[in-house]
Amino acid sequence: MALLLRTFARQGVCVSRSQYTVFYRHAAPMGTTAKEEMNKFWAKNAQLNRPMSPHITIYKWSVPMMMSITHRGTGVGLSGAISAVALAALVLPGSYPYYLDMIHSLYLGPCLIALAKFGIAFPVSFHTLNGVRHLYWDIGKGFKIPQVYKTGYTVIGLSILTSAALMFI
Repeated sequence: MALLLRTFARQGVCVSRSQYTVFYRHAAPMGTTAKEEMNKFWAKNAQLNRPMSPHITIYKWSVPMMMSITHRGTGVGLSGAISAVALAALVLPGSYPYYLDMIHSLYLGPCLIALAKFGIAFPVSFHTLNGVRHLYWDIGKGFKIPQVYKTGYTVIGLSILTSAALMFI
């Protein structure tokens, strides 16, 4: 229905366009095309030796930047891992005890198992604690630069401590 109305409205405007020629008479034609403008822009940047922006080489790496990147990465990684485990549980034959016994039969050693536990626990604890930090920001607090760095370091420290504690379980 909307498409039909739009078609009739356009035809009505086209039929009565002579009324609106006053608006078109005073419009200045474009002197250049978008492609020409873009070429002038890149030529000027090349002449001034400017780097492409945004680009990693022009930014000073900071804790908030790394926290943001890591938060997004852990979110994507965790959701991918949960999806993979869920799909494996649906598709693979056998049950959980079967696969647990298979892992135990590999004799990986306590150091490798502890490292694997830490590798699983860190993304979970970091993403959770940084999510709490974001909830703190959602109430409008903690936006001053010293507070952003302080809470960032706190999240990193607590994530390491929490992961180490979970590693020894």
